[in-house]
Amino acid sequence: MLKPKIAPSMLSCDFSQLGEEAIRMIDSGADYLHMDVMDGHFVNNLTFGAPVVNCLNNYLQKNTKKEYVLDCHLMVSNPEKWVEDFAKSGATIFTFHIEATENPSELIEKIKSNGMKVSIAIKPKTDVSIIFPFLDKLDMVLIMTVEPGFGGQSFMKDMMKKVEILREKLPNLDIQVDGGLSPKTIDFASKAGANVIVAGTSIFKSDDPAETIQILKDSVQNNLIDKDKDKDKK
Repeated sequence: MLKPKIAPSMLSCDFSQLGEEAIRMIDSGADYLHMDVMDGHFVNNLTFGAPVVNCLNNYLQKNTKKEYVLDCHLMVSNPEKWVEDFAKSGATIFTFHIEATENPSELIEKIKSNGMKVSIAIKPKTDVSIIFPFLDKLDMVLIMTVEPGFGGQSFMKDMMKKVEILREKLPNLDIQVDGGLSPKTIDFASKAGANVIVAGTSIFKSDDPAETIQILKDSVQNNLIDKDKDKDKK
């Protein structure tokens, strides 16, 4: 059964207090912690890698009893190189870009064999049909609603067609959207069929992150999940 899952993007947090910021998000109702890993090659920005994820995981293990998911989105060239490192770091989900690998099937199996869930991401200009051959092997698909590489970009509403196509094909698939999500844009995503919502600026800059997370979660519940339940009753 689908559930609303809200994934604050840690790229928008205060990095000098990464551990405390992660706990603040967990305590505010976050389902995932979204880790934007950028290598300066696949995208024109450089963030952090497996050692930082490992440090965060160790901190959380010592400082919270609540469950958490480290949702690692690798915007990197040659993602195959980093599977073992992220598995050892405590990553729960390993998302790679279809545009960054020549052998998606082999990479999917490698991720699974290292004990992580697997997800494929696609850029805005990539046709969604490119991932159709792999859907039955995936735990999640990430539809980018901005160009990957930087936070704070505007939501690309036209990407919702991809979400609609995927939701029609796989009613129970976790579909994640990332880029420009906020209380002002969430309804577009939830009505299209997205249930895993990445949001950075709108959560971290909020006066009440818990309230913002709940608004996002309620939109998914009301526009996707409850709506589908009503259809089933009819």
